[in-house]
Amino acid sequence: MTDQTYVLTVVDQSPIPEGATPGEALRNSVRLAQVAEQSGYARYWVTEHHSTNSLAGSAPEILIGQIAGATSRIRVGSAGVMLSHYSALKVAEVFRMLATFFPGRIDLGIGRAPGSDQKTAQALAFPKPMADVYHTFPEQVSDTLAYLHDLMPEDHPFHSIHAQAEATPEGLPEVWLLGSSDYSAQLAAQMGLPFAFADFFGRSEDWGPKVAAVYREQFQPSDFLAAPKANVTLQVFCAPTDEEAEYVASSTRLLTLRRRMGHPNPRLIHPDVALKQVQHPDLMGYVGQMTSHVIAGSPATVRAGVIAAAERYGTTDVGIVGNCFFHEQRERSYRLIAEAFGLSAAAGTGVGDAVGQAGG
Repeated sequence: MTDQTYVLTVVDQSPIPEGATPGEALRNSVRLAQVAEQSGYARYWVTEHHSTNSLAGSAPEILIGQIAGATSRIRVGSAGVMLSHYSALKVAEVFRMLATFFPGRIDLGIGRAPGSDQKTAQALAFPKPMADVYHTFPEQVSDTLAYLHDLMPEDHPFHSIHAQAEATPEGLPEVWLLGSSDYSAQLAAQMGLPFAFADFFGRSEDWGPKVAAVYREQFQPSDFLAAPKANVTLQVFCAPTDEEAEYVASSTRLLTLRRRMGHPNPRLIHPDVALKQVQHPDLMGYVGQMTSHVIAGSPATVRAGVIAAAERYGTTDVGIVGNCFFHEQRERSYRLIAEAFGLSAAAGTGVGDAVGQAGG
C-alpha cells in the first residue's frame, strides 16, 4: 500500500499524568483537538472509562460536545460509548442531539466492554442487574441504529417511540463498532457497519490482522455501508529523533508494564524516571515483549512503522493513541505525525477533506 492516501484519527483517552488533575486532562483534550484540526486529522475520537484515576474521559458524549464546539471542521466522536451501560434510545437521542448542533461532524463508536472493572460495572447498572452483554449487545446495536435513523420495524414493541432532535439524514452520526476480538468484527460484518480494531491494547502481532480479515471476509452490505471499512488504532509516539521518541514513550511503556503486573490505577510518570526503569537490565526484555506494539521514533521511523502496521491490517484508515507525560510533547507528536503523512487542514467537514499521502 505504498503511495496511498491515509485517513488519520486522533484517539484520546484524556490521560491524567502524575501530579495533574482530571480537569486539566479534559481541558488538554479540547486543546489537543484544536491542534488536530489545525494539523489536518480527519477525526477526533474520545474514550469512555470509569472509576480510574489515570483516565478522565468518563462521559464521552459531554466531551464530544465541548470539542465540537471548540473546533469547526474535524469530525468528533466516541471510541467508544460502552453501550451495555445505557439504553439504545438514550444513546440515539444523545447522538441525534449532537448531530443537530454539529451536522455531518459526529461519529458514534460503540464498544461492548465495560470500560471499567466488574464492580464499577455493577455500580453503573445499579439498582438494575447487569446486562447479559453477550446476548443483548447485538439487539442493542440494532435498536440504536433503528432509533438513530427512525427505522424501527413495525413489529418491534417500541415501534411508536422516536428519538428526539431534528438531525437531517445526511447529518446523522456514522456508527462504528469497536473491539479487539473476532466477536465485534463478525457483528460489524453481519450488520454492515465500519469496524475499528484496538491494536493499541497490545495483543499478539498476528491476532489483529486475522480479526480484520474475518471482518472483510464476512462483511454483508447494508443500507449504511456498501463495502468493508476498517480502521486500526495504533499506539504511536513521534519526536524529532528516535532517541527522544523513546524517551517520550517510556512513560507509557512503564504504565503498560505496571498494569500488566496488577498495579492499581497507575499514572503516567515523568520520563526521566520511567526511562531508567524500562531500560533496567532486569526489565528491558519484559518491557519490550509487553510493549512490542508501540511505534516510537522520528517522523521517518514512525511513518514507516505506521504504514507497515496498516498494510498488515489491509487498511489506510488509522487511529493514533499517544499518551505522554507532558502535554506539549503529545501535541508535538501529533503534529509531527501529521507532517510525516503530509496532512493538510480541511476546508470542509468530510473525512475525505483531511487526508495525507505517504509512500513506502
